[in-house]
This record gives sequence, C-alpha cells and structure tokens, in this order.
Amino acid sequence: MAREESALDKVKLGDMAYEQLKLDNQVCFRLYAVSRLIIQGYQPFLSKLGITYTQYLVLMLLWEHDNMPVNDIAKRLLLETNTMTPLIKRMEADGIVSRKKDEKDGRKSIVCLTTKGRNMEAEAAKIPGCLVKELVDLGLTKEVIESLVPPIDEIISKMTNRICKK
Repeated sequence: MAREESALDKVKLGDMAYEQLKLDNQVCFRLYAVSRLIIQGYQPFLSKLGITYTQYLVLMLLWEHDNMPVNDIAKRLLLETNTMTPLIKRMEADGIVSRKKDEKDGRKSIVCLTTKGRNMEAEAAKIPGCLVKELVDLGLTKEVIESLVPPIDEIISKMTNRICKK
C-alpha cells in the first residue's frame, strides 16, 4: 500500500515544496514591483514640484473637483482617512491646499486648492506624457501601455468590491 507523500517528503535540499510560494510565481509581486517602479519614474518630475506621488494623486482629484471632503479623497484614492490627515496637513503647511469645515456638517473637513496648488496644474500636466515617453523609449508601445488599463481596472474594481463587502 502506497503511503501519501507528506510535505516533509516533498522538501529536498535546495528545492521548494510549494511552487506557489516562489516569488517568480506571484502576480501580486509583479503588481507591487511595477507600481513601485512607475512611482520611481514619476519622482524626478514630482521633485521639481516639491510633492510626493500621493500628494500628486490628491492634487489630480482637486484639479478635477476642488473643495472635496477628506473622506471623499480617501475613498477615491483607496486610502484610509487616518492616512489622509497627515498628508493633507503637510500639503497645507506647504501652501498647496487649505482646509475648512463643511458649512452643513462641521465634522467634515473640506480640502481646497490654494493659488499655489492651482498654479502647479500646468506643470503637472506634462508629467503623464513624460512618463509614457520614457516607457516608449524603453521599447513599450503606447498600445501595450493602454492595453494594461482594462485588466488592472478590473482587478481594482473586483478587489475594492470584495473588500467593501467585508
């Protein structure tokens, strides 16, 4: 009678018992790595503006819709409100945004662009094109870059929905 192979029997010196634990087999690592590398690609452009990538995301939202509640910014960026508070305070100290209490609900804090924050938009508008150019210079086509958006959006949507249901 053949006995069932145990996990210990599968492990050989230098081998892994579980292929799914190899870093090269991880989708999550690829997403993490590409995210970090893209953010690093943005950094030289953002440094000229004196902002971080997360601050850039906040500014993009405010350039679309100024006067947003902190909670709405956090939800849109998939961040916790307690992450937003120090970020917004830093942007306020740098003169990029200001905060005010919501007139209808004093518990809500509304984030508004300052003149300095509004003036950053024209320079920031060049950044996405610069990054795409860098990726194209590395050998990627615009079509390949654009083809990544739908599956990534689907992952974000499904994971966000799953997490929100918990």
